[in-house]
Amino acid sequence: MCILGGAGGALGSMAGHRLGPAGLFVGGIAGGFLFVVAAGFLSERQHWIGQPQRLWAILGGSFGFVLACIVALATLASPIGPILSTLLIGAGAVFGALVGRSAHDPGLTSGGGGR
Repeated sequence: MCILGGAGGALGSMAGHRLGPAGLFVGGIAGGFLFVVAAGFLSERQHWIGQPQRLWAILGGSFGFVLACIVALATLASPIGPILSTLLIGAGAVFGALVGRSAHDPGLTSGGGGR
């Protein structure tokens, strides 16, 4: 998610640059969201997440991408901020995948002795 979301934002902004400053931002956001969705499907295909988790991972990654955009815009003076902000995409995807797990999945039972 981190790599594809960041790459999508970068490639989209490069493609949108031809349309001017507004195209730069719109292209970056559209490219980032598109690549986050692609990363969700790729993650399921690689069996890193289950099919029920895919939607939640995409939603979490998208929310992380929005946060990454805010951080990147606030730290444009340094390349470190925009690069590290892509970690928010992955963190959001992991959180979303955890939320999307069913309580009936193996390995999610409580460790305590129930009655």
